[in-house]
Amino acid sequence: MMDRVKLSRIDEELDSSEVAELCFLCHDVVKKKQLEGVRDAKDLFLKLEEKDLLSNYSFLSQLLETIRRPDLLNLLETDSRPPQETGANPTLSAYRVMLYKIYEDMTRENFEKMKFLLNDKLGKRNIETCDTALDLFVEMEKADLLSNTKLTELQTILQEFDQQLASTVQRYREGEILDVGLCCFCSSDGEPVYSDAEPLQTKSSSPPDETEYYILNHNPRGLCVVINNEVFEEASGLKERRGSHQDESTLRSVFSRLGFKMVVHKNLTAKKMRSEIQELGATDFFNHDALVVCVLSHGEKGSVFGTDGLEVSLRELTQPFTSGNAPTLARKPKLFFIQACQGSDFQRGAIPCPVKQRQEEKKNEQSVFEDDAGRVTVETIPHDADFLMGMATVPEYKSFRNTSTGSIYIQELCRQLVRSASKSSENDDILTVLTRVNREVSQGDYQRKKQMPEPKYTLTKKLVLKFV
Repeated sequence: MMDRVKLSRIDEELDSSEVAELCFLCHDVVKKKQLEGVRDAKDLFLKLEEKDLLSNYSFLSQLLETIRRPDLLNLLETDSRPPQETGANPTLSAYRVMLYKIYEDMTRENFEKMKFLLNDKLGKRNIETCDTALDLFVEMEKADLLSNTKLTELQTILQEFDQQLASTVQRYREGEILDVGLCCFCSSDGEPVYSDAEPLQTKSSSPPDETEYYILNHNPRGLCVVINNEVFEEASGLKERRGSHQDESTLRSVFSRLGFKMVVHKNLTAKKMRSEIQELGATDFFNHDALVVCVLSHGEKGSVFGTDGLEVSLRELTQPFTSGNAPTLARKPKLFFIQACQGSDFQRGAIPCPVKQRQEEKKNEQSVFEDDAGRVTVETIPHDADFLMGMATVPEYKSFRNTSTGSIYIQELCRQLVRSASKSSENDDILTVLTRVNREVSQGDYQRKKQMPEPKYTLTKKLVLKFV
């Protein structure tokens, strides 16, 4: 029997969306009706215990690995002994893992397209209850449009808007196993039947070339400092940045999983921002591999605002961390992500096609976007080596923030970081990640306007961020 204290700690670390993902992955081992009443991870663990799926941590480990939370596996470790072996070790359904991979790689825009294409087959009422692709998959299963042997409908729909997602289905149909080495099937009464074959062996990877890659071998990797200016003084004339707390929460979750120690500052004046940055620059970074600084605020070209409405230039943010000012950070990557407007203009895009226009109008009825704007100054960027400045928008233009779910740029950045950090992915470096962010953000429409992020860098090596 699993340690209830450990399970409770895991429950505390999982948010509601992650619990929903775990429930979806368990649909082949726990009856769907029973999963409908699951409110949190503790409820799910009780259901798995009833099925004797927690006799050791093998099955739970697979679940956590699949949803990209290997950091929680440390909570399962009790001693140096391997988990107790049973006659047939339970494993995740390859079919469910395949569907999860599609969900994980699907953009919000493609999700809306998929809902539109399924509207006649599933019905408007059922479609409106679907918040994620996983919900759509469940509705398709209920309508007998999808199963582990009935994949034509799904593959045909995916081919309408994303060939890569459709190829994921094709690879499964051709017998490739995604992310897990074994397959779990269900008998006619819904009970799981497991294969006791040996899992597939993966090739060991060679150590990274220190001349080509930044080496990350400390735990923690370093500091991730977030400055979240959400509420501004009335005299500043700047509006509250509603939804910014969601960015802070997402950044905290993702960079913690990437091995960084989190430090969060809220609602700082310009003077206090400079003070905190100067103090951070005086840190001894000898045992740090990297530094991450995220600033969420209103801004203008080349600057961000304190809560008092006074400006802090981007150069002031980076200057304390140059090789001359912070020698223990020399030759180490220094990443700055700035969620703020860089001007007062709106970027325009082409008029969307009728189908897309209806989708976007419906989306905008449910979401409120605001801009992070302010006043004009001269743009400056760091010139020393090993810096990366990820800007939410190019100079002169506004960036957008959803008042419920957070800013477009930060949320997409975190989504792509999670995607690239999974153990099964290729070694995507940070510039590849930011290129994906550019593509996804630029394809969206926000109040009929566009947004184009901009990375600036003087990195001298490739930086690959993986979960710790």
